Amino acid sequence: MTILYEVGDSLYINLTNKCPCACTFCLRQTRNHMENSGSLWLEHTPSLEEVLAEFPKYDMTRYREIVFCGFGEPMEALDVLLAVAKYCKAHYSQPIRINTNGLAALIHKKPVAPLLEGLIDTVSISLNTPNKDRYHELVRPKFGDISYDAMLKFAKDCTKYVPKVVLTTVETTLTKEEEAQCLEICKSIGAVYRIRPWVD
Repeated sequence: MTILYEVGDSLYINLTNKCPCACTFCLRQTRNHMENSGSLWLEHTPSLEEVLAEFPKYDMTRYREIVFCGFGEPMEALDVLLAVAKYCKAHYSQPIRINTNGLAALIHKKPVAPLLEGLIDTVSISLNTPNKDRYHELVRPKFGDISYDAMLKFAKDCTKYVPKVVLTTVETTLTKEEEAQCLEICKSIGAVYRIRPWVD
């Protein structure tokens, strides 16, 4: 099964199939891979030992960044994620990023942002829209109406512990007015706003 995979000049870590959301636009509804990754559907949730055993198979000098991002929400596998990040910090020089839906505090029923300090360089969170009601229509989180505010709180909390916090939307999905509203949200919590390209 595919635990590590390459996208461009970054090495991605695929930790879990689990996700608390059922996004209407999720890529895993229409594909099982990214670029040349092979299937990203995991046969089982990999242990820490299984993840670490994959790194010697790769020439780590080739990569600009290490990214926790797979077909599930990487923060679902929080303990393994933190242990792998600690391993990478001890053995490699690349910055480490997490791509997340920002619902980790709801998943684990505790503050998670402080646990990222010293291990994670960038947290990239899917904002998707500046409109709370529209967010819940698009993302369909299992936690219901508290999810949007929880996601923004997580982002704000991360700014205290992580050097770079990014909130993202997808190009062509919002009006310019909505993008301006997203920018203001980011400014208010100290995050960077990024409009990412649509991957079809």
